[in-house]
Amino acid sequence: MSQGRGSADRATTAAALILCLLIFFGNVHAATYTVGDSSGWTFNMASWPKGKRFKAGDVLVFNYNSSIHDVVAVNRGGYSSCRTPAGAKVYRSGKDQIKLAKGPNYFICNVAGHCESGMKIAVIAA
Repeated sequence: MSQGRGSADRATTAAALILCLLIFFGNVHAATYTVGDSSGWTFNMASWPKGKRFKAGDVLVFNYNSSIHDVVAVNRGGYSSCRTPAGAKVYRSGKDQIKLAKGPNYFICNVAGHCESGMKIAVIAA
C-alpha cells in the first residue's frame, strides 16, 4: 500500500522538528566566559585560561575600551610573534563575543606593544 501525501508532510515536519531540537540542545551546553573576568581584556592575560575547561562552541566575551584596544584572532605564529597575519579577523567593538572552534584558538591585541605586554591568550577547546 502506498503512503499518501499527508504521510510525507508529517515525516518532513518531524525531521525538521528533530533537527531544530538537536541544534537547540547542542547550544544549550555552550558556556560563556568573560575574558579577564571583571578586569576585562587587558594586560598580563596569558594565564587567564589556566584551570578553565573550554569546549568548541563556548563563547569568549572580550570587554575593553575600543579606543585603545582591539582583539585579533590569530594563528599560533601570530600569537608567538605578536604579529597579525594577513587576513586575520580583527574585532573592535569593545564587547566582542567570539565562538571557540575545536582545537587551539589564539587572540592578541594588535595595538603596538600590547601583545608584548601580555595582552594575548591561547585557548584550547575540546
